Amino acid sequence: MRNPQLHESPEPLRLDQIVESGLCIGCGLCVSIAGRDQVGLVMTPQGRERPVARRPLSHETLVRINAVCPGTRIGGADPITSGLTAKRNTVWGSAERLSVGHAGDPAVRFRASSGGVLTALGQFLLRSRRVSFVLHVAASKSAPMRTERRLSFDAAAVLEGAGSRYGPAAPLADFLEVLERAEPFALIAKPCDITAVRNLARLDPRVDHFMRYALTLVCGGVSDLRKSEDVLKRFNVEERELTLFRYRGNGNPGPTRLETKDGRVFELTYPELWEDESKWMLQPRCNICPDAIGLGSDIAASDTWPGGGPTGEDEGFNGIIVRTERGLELYEAAVAAGDLTIIRDASFGDFDDFQPHQVRKRRAVWARLKGINAAGRPVPVVRDLEIDECARLNSLRENLAEYRGARDRVKRGRLGEPRPVERGGTPATDG
Repeated sequence: MRNPQLHESPEPLRLDQIVESGLCIGCGLCVSIAGRDQVGLVMTPQGRERPVARRPLSHETLVRINAVCPGTRIGGADPITSGLTAKRNTVWGSAERLSVGHAGDPAVRFRASSGGVLTALGQFLLRSRRVSFVLHVAASKSAPMRTERRLSFDAAAVLEGAGSRYGPAAPLADFLEVLERAEPFALIAKPCDITAVRNLARLDPRVDHFMRYALTLVCGGVSDLRKSEDVLKRFNVEERELTLFRYRGNGNPGPTRLETKDGRVFELTYPELWEDESKWMLQPRCNICPDAIGLGSDIAASDTWPGGGPTGEDEGFNGIIVRTERGLELYEAAVAAGDLTIIRDASFGDFDDFQPHQVRKRRAVWARLKGINAAGRPVPVVRDLEIDECARLNSLRENLAEYRGARDRVKRGRLGEPRPVERGGTPATDG
């Protein structure tokens, strides 16, 4: 089986083509590449942050955007980042270490999502002066249902940003400006954001020089802002009334909690928020993601719920996948310093149990991409992610079902997006 690939062409995809083909995830890197005078971000009626060209972009700019976009190019980690003793698995990729653990600080463990491992690592990196700052996302202080890019320079600021953010975010919209600081930093972001930055590293050596660590979550997908707006409707609350919108945390998984300026408080349990899969409102790019498990990261952290979902509250645990030698050195140093507490070693079989939906997606994505391509829609160039090997774990019937399902959804006008317009705005210029 050959990986489906976007046919290399002298003409790169325009921004509107990337979006309308369902390939955009709203990371914002194209804005940084082109400059805000040429590309802006809008919140669409669907509740997605999407790029729009303010004027026609040059061929050179589009080539560069196509080279870094995690919707058009998705690649695996550089093999030299893994040691000779790394374990390998068709679905889960390469791992230097697999374990279950949590933040060493009980306050961090309680406040953060799951066991607080990513927050604890970010804090340790700053305390140990391995980095000058951490680039991550956090709830907006002025509009707490929205998510914004944050640079944190101390452990307290990292903790302030702790907690899952399920809505749209564009952490890379000024990434070239971050590189211009010429300081060592760590990135904590979604796997697709890390894909974008790894793509950029092939063009800009400053990425590997200054971005010392890339840490990620095992990602269940990015919801439209409409998902959060539906929560507001449930409680008859207006967004302008909010002082807090916390998706998870203060327990594992912890309640979704809303607080208003006049003192009202509303909560939903995790099952109440996600029980109806038809209302997850995941962005189209998430349905064809070949790497929601952080194959390009140094360390990835996951939930550890057997069967893939919580049965109640617990103290907070993370599955930890250490992917690179650099990640292993960080992991061992954080454990030695007490910032991480390890409960036990884990196996790839444990992660199959913790994240069965990730196993299904990895096994399905090759056939889905083939079906989308057969329907005449562009698909990403996917390299070094073994999606063809994952597909071989399926029966022919299973692969045909995924292929036909994706092909038919495209023909019915699904799996793509409308041309991006700002809420209440006019159609965007072709990019």
